[in-house]
Amino acid sequence: MSSVEKVEKPTEKAKGMATEGLENEERGNWVGKLDFLLSLIGYAVGLGNIWRFPALCFRNGGGAFLIPYLIALFLCGMTMFFLEVTWGQFCSEGPITAWKLCPIFKGAGYAMVVISFITTIYYNVIIAYTTFYFFASFGSTVPWATCDNEWNTDACSLSYNGTVINGTWYNRTQVDDLNLTVLRKSPAEEYWTRNVLNISDGIEEMGNIQWKLALCLLFSWVVVFLCLMKGVKSSGRVVYFTATFPYIILLILLIRGATLPGSYEGIKFFLKPETKLLMEPKVWGDAFTQIFYSLGPSWGEIGRASCRERV
Repeated sequence: MSSVEKVEKPTEKAKGMATEGLENEERGNWVGKLDFLLSLIGYAVGLGNIWRFPALCFRNGGGAFLIPYLIALFLCGMTMFFLEVTWGQFCSEGPITAWKLCPIFKGAGYAMVVISFITTIYYNVIIAYTTFYFFASFGSTVPWATCDNEWNTDACSLSYNGTVINGTWYNRTQVDDLNLTVLRKSPAEEYWTRNVLNISDGIEEMGNIQWKLALCLLFSWVVVFLCLMKGVKSSGRVVYFTATFPYIILLILLIRGATLPGSYEGIKFFLKPETKLLMEPKVWGDAFTQIFYSLGPSWGEIGRASCRERV
């Protein structure tokens, strides 16, 4: 009598364990480890590091802000970032189904998706503004550099030493002597409020659709679609640009800022911090907020990216 080898079907748990290190045909995997690494770098370093972090440093004592920032980075940022990466690689699931490990916290997975959804919407609006300014800058002179445009008012001025009231210019001495209220507005401010946004006089006036901004927003969403249309196969190539571009911009801004008049005073302010501000709780709050805003731990995106990386 011949013996027949009996083969049992793998259980669901065995199937999950069998996918470790293999290609996930349904979700897809990163083509290479460099794609995965650059995706995490691009997620952690973005516009928030370019325009938000310098403002926080200036407001919270210059270089002194680095002390609570680095403490927050190592206590919360790096630890939670690493935890979410390893968790995503271990379970190979998205932010919702990953909580099968502990079903009582499944609601946290839904919260991650909702927060990411809301953030994506408003963040793409910021990208639309950036796109608008990008196209508007193609010219010998940028339109927000002068007060000679159709959207400018009498309050527009290139000088910080006075103001305009009813078409009459008053210098700083006259302003102080007459106790006048300074109504000066910079060309950049008026370009933003009166041309880009074209804001109405109040919330009761809805205004019209700003078609230039609407087209820029449509362009932003089209770019997002093209980056994600083939999953990690396409986004894995896009990160080669998105992860390195912020560093190029930071380098350009550093060189530009170092060559501007008064740059030495700014560097001195940064290197000679106001340590007394470290006693204020708000400074520490801003540091921890910036860590979660920049690195984005517990938002689900880190786990989503790492679940597609082979262990």
